[in-house]
Formats: sequence, C-alpha cells, structure tokens
Amino acid sequence: MTDTSPAAGAPVSGDDKHLRILSTTDLAGIDISLADVVATVEDAYRTLHAGQSDNPRKLTVKPADGHSVSYAMLGRDGSRNVVAIKTSYKHGLDKGREEQHYYTSLTLYDDVTGLPVAMMDCSRIGSLRTPAVSALLARECAAPGARSALVIGTGTQGRLALPFLLTTLPDLDRLMLFGSHAEGVTAVREQLHTYFPERELEIVTDLRAAAAAADVIVATAGGHTSAAVEAGWLGPGALSILVGHGLAPSTLHKADRVIATSEAQMNVTGTDMADADGKLPAVDSEFPPVIAGVVAGRHSAEERIFAYNSGLVVTDIALGHRFAQLALAQGLGTEVPLWQ
Repeated sequence: MTDTSPAAGAPVSGDDKHLRILSTTDLAGIDISLADVVATVEDAYRTLHAGQSDNPRKLTVKPADGHSVSYAMLGRDGSRNVVAIKTSYKHGLDKGREEQHYYTSLTLYDDVTGLPVAMMDCSRIGSLRTPAVSALLARECAAPGARSALVIGTGTQGRLALPFLLTTLPDLDRLMLFGSHAEGVTAVREQLHTYFPERELEIVTDLRAAAAAADVIVATAGGHTSAAVEAGWLGPGALSILVGHGLAPSTLHKADRVIATSEAQMNVTGTDMADADGKLPAVDSEFPPVIAGVVAGRHSAEERIFAYNSGLVVTDIALGHRFAQLALAQGLGTEVPLWQ
C-alpha cells in the first residue's frame, strides 16, 4: 500500500492548462521545522539508495573567463512519484558578493497523473537542503562523542549550518564561527538564537587553533575567501565537510577516508581541490549507502574524514515537493495559464 500522508508525498498536481508559480515571498511564509527538513532529505537519500529514484549527473555551462556558471539538473523521486527539473544561474563570480546575481528554479511534475505540480524559486529549498545534508553527514561520520563544531563562512549556507548540526548532534557544546563579514556574523548569531536561544556562538579569529579544536568543520565560505584549513591543523578524528570554500586540498588528499554525496559531481564541481597533477582521489564511499546503513560512515574514532557535500537534485525534489504541499494547503501561489 502506498502511503499518501503529507510527509510521504500526497498528490498535489494541478491541471493540464495551468502552472502554479510559487514565488520567493510565497515560500518565505511557510513554516517548516528543521527536523522536517532533515527527515525529508534523509528519505530522499534512502529512496535513491534503494534504486527507486534517478539522479543523473548535472550539466554545467561556464564561460572561459569564469564570470558566470549555469547548471541544469533532471531527476525523479520514486517514493513521491515526482519528476523535476532544476536550473541554477550565477553571474558575477569575478565580483564581490553584493554585485553577484543568482537565480534558481525548480519545476515539479506528478509522474502518476502526468500533470504539473508547481514551479518555484529554489533558493530557500537550497538554503535548507544543503545544511541539512551537512548535518546528516555529521551525524553519520563525526567521531563518537563529538562536542565541538566550526563553521567557516557567513553566507547563505553558513547561516543555518549550526542550527542543523544541533538538530542531528544535540550534544555539541562548543559552537565556533570564522567569518569576515560583520553582517554575516550577525545573521549567523540571529539564526542560531532563533532555533536554539540557549546556545552561545564563539567568534574565532585564529582559524588554525579553531580547526585543531573542532570535531566537525563545515566550510561554506565563498570563492574569494582567504580561509584554507590545512590537513596538518586537524585533530584526530576530525570530520571536514566541504560545501563551498575554506578547506585546503590537503584535507581531501591526506584524509583517512573520503565520503561524497556524489563522486561524479565532486569530479565536476570540486576541481579546485585537485592536486598538482589536476587529479582528485577516489572516494571511499558515496553517502546514500552510508545513510542507508549499508556502509559505515566511520571505521575508527581516530580517522580524519573528508566529506564533499554537493547538491543532489533528488533532495531538492523531495524538499520542493514538501514545500508545494504546504503551499497548496495554504492556498499560496499564482496560477498561470501557460499551456492555453
């Protein structure tokens, strides 16, 4: 019997003439717990490992001067019976953060009825999905008894990193942040206190000392960062999770164990971590079998583990579908007569 409860993926498709558009404002008003996000993303990984979903390698377009990058991702979620296409375009990579432009969208189709579900701004989906994956990586790969975490970067991905880490590792008691943007530091502190008002944030300026003291490091900084944690700075059993920038290539090449959400995607988007010969090491395991319990995330408490967190479109699909359910239940969105 198929479970059609909202959490499992109740049908939300429309008709064959209209497309429901969910704007940034529509999605911003939807209340969803961090635990709900983590559970939705975890289910997407388990479904993928079970062979019920499809997550092809992303397509990438980038001009020779590197001023922009575009991605297109197609996927199918087998537990929700949803097909989706995600697009992502970022312009101004050669400029400061305030001059950059970023647009991303997700279009969902119900693969049972054959009807469209919705097209939505995917920025909030990504801002939740990525730190949720980092938190799941930490849950599965952090050393037993991990108590300290360091986040590098205060942008979109850095701002929810600690609340999600505390959702999966509630025993963390030292929360460190390294960041160079005052407004970003303020935003990280505000997000932490929104979800965990009793927790305190420690702002660090000595990156080497902070890295040595951290059981879990989540590097989310932008491409212009000067932060680069070296392998030799890490303590025994450290877990280093790369989302953006902030880790030197040595943390990958000298790791005792390498985990990637997708080895194929790491080979496409992780080229800045290549060695002098332009090569990346093979991964010891991808993350879906780890989260499914088939492969151990960690073999010993002393292992230094490097984890590469690149987005899988099946997680965007699952979370986007969850948002679509919540939005439709509240009557949000605009119906556009696209096919008439």
